[in-house]
Amino acid sequence: MKKALIHDLFIQKGGSEKCVESFTNIWDDFDIFTLIDHLSDDHRQIMLKGKKTKTSFLQKMPFSKKLFRHYFPLYPYAVEQFDFSEYDLILSSSYSACKGVLTRPDQLHISYVYSPVRYAWDLYHQYLREANLNKGLLGIPIKWMLHYLRNWDAGTANRPDYYIAISHYIAKRIKKLYDKDSIVIYPPVDCTNYIIGEETGDYYFTTSRMVPYKKINLIVEAFSKMPEKKLIVGGDGPDFKKISKLKTSNIELLGFLDNKTLLNYTQSAKAFIFAAEEDFGIAPIEAQACGIPVIAFGKGGALETIVGSFATENNVKSTDTGMFFEKQTVESLVNAVNVFEKNKDKFNKNTIRNQALKFDTKRFEKEFKETIEKIIATHKF
Repeated sequence: MKKALIHDLFIQKGGSEKCVESFTNIWDDFDIFTLIDHLSDDHRQIMLKGKKTKTSFLQKMPFSKKLFRHYFPLYPYAVEQFDFSEYDLILSSSYSACKGVLTRPDQLHISYVYSPVRYAWDLYHQYLREANLNKGLLGIPIKWMLHYLRNWDAGTANRPDYYIAISHYIAKRIKKLYDKDSIVIYPPVDCTNYIIGEETGDYYFTTSRMVPYKKINLIVEAFSKMPEKKLIVGGDGPDFKKISKLKTSNIELLGFLDNKTLLNYTQSAKAFIFAAEEDFGIAPIEAQACGIPVIAFGKGGALETIVGSFATENNVKSTDTGMFFEKQTVESLVNAVNVFEKNKDKFNKNTIRNQALKFDTKRFEKEFKETIEKIIATHKF
């Protein structure tokens, strides 16, 4: 079969790009398409095995690497300009628009969906608030463009022949928005380098790109109310300066961390704090691979990757790998940390690591390959 792989954007190496790396590990004969490609040579070699991509006209737009988000109204038009007529199998790796590629009935289109377009659907109002576009004349054209994108996205629901979701949480959203059933295959997490450390330090740890929905500000505010507990925060991003103003003397903001430093801080933490409502969430699994329990907001993908219950007194079981707090509030997180302190000796590092290994890269590549081959074998072209 002649195969094409399309991924929305190649700007940096994140969670979805790690999936692309696995796709190219499984099959080495993809022709690769994307709207915009600004990968470094090193990342291209690892993720795409050195292959060049076929890009859209957006690649040549001014400052496309920095301003790619501003071009979102053009994504639907751009993705429909790709000609896939010579391919038998099209795999779309989609969190934005690329599930909407045009194919014929005799072609097989499988879409691996990280999320329906979040800024057009469930994060619509939050996106407008954070950009100060929820009121005033400036917001009107943006709202109209997001309305158009939402309608286009819903209108392309029938274009993939099969949906594969990254979690049951996303499968529910696909069902709600597109009225389509999904196969669930959890993304790959490379647990090779994330191993159990020798010592446990006297601090809590979190790391993330500092953007609003990651809720790093919530974590910092919560620990500012617990001056006797140390918090170390890794990561950089647009909200770094804003979050820096919230920190107290018991909190360290380290900015960007290289892989070795990130591993060292993760391995020695009391627990990893995770406050986002994520579609899946790789960081909590990497922490668990180090044998570190996770205190997480109890919604979204975390409920599928962490074993535990909501924070109450003395409720930790021998099989638990973390615990959940109920609301994205300072009070709820503070309570969870205090409950964890009373129960921290009940967690077992090997049990926690074994939970992470269920999401390892080799598992993903084997499961994904077998699933695609089964679809091909049973699909009526």
